[in-house]
Amino acid sequence: MELIKVEENELEKIKREAYQAATEVCEGAKLRAGDLFVVGCSTSEVLGEKIGTHSSLDAAGALFAGIHGALCERGIFLAAQCCEHLGRALIVEREAADRYGLEEVNVIPQPKAGGSFATTAYREFHDPVAVETLKASAHAGIDIGGTLIGMHIKPVVVPLRIATKKIGEASLICARRRPKFVGGSRAVYNEELL
Repeated sequence: MELIKVEENELEKIKREAYQAATEVCEGAKLRAGDLFVVGCSTSEVLGEKIGTHSSLDAAGALFAGIHGALCERGIFLAAQCCEHLGRALIVEREAADRYGLEEVNVIPQPKAGGSFATTAYREFHDPVAVETLKASAHAGIDIGGTLIGMHIKPVVVPLRIATKKIGEASLICARRRPKFVGGSRAVYNEELL
């Protein structure tokens, strides 16, 4: 599998779409500084190809710049999910791993074993670590191209509809957590948390 190069104007478009999508999820999920945001990403799907067939560090760089930029503005941690070749391990900043009690594992993602997005996160983070699991502690996230991220989000995971439907050619599935309902028929719930 050869890594795909992408034209500069397409990269700028991908970066803008990624920034917009991340911003919409942050707002829709009412995220706060210190929250954890998970991203699963197929750069192949972003480029209109089948997942796992046309990995692109160029596209990953644009995606990372857009998403990470939106999250950094809000003080939100990014967790970049690796592909199934690394058991969907995640790349996070050491500060996030420490805050959320995540155990470091020894693996360095590569475009063909971990994916281009996780590889880019590992290269761009200040102090990256790989963790095997987020222990279902993420508050929200974006699945770019059908990579499956729900297992990383706190229960109860609910879909989040945003205006941005695609990044490049990849469909988006966004999710957020909602606190569990407790009580019975007489319980009253906080509408802000729904």
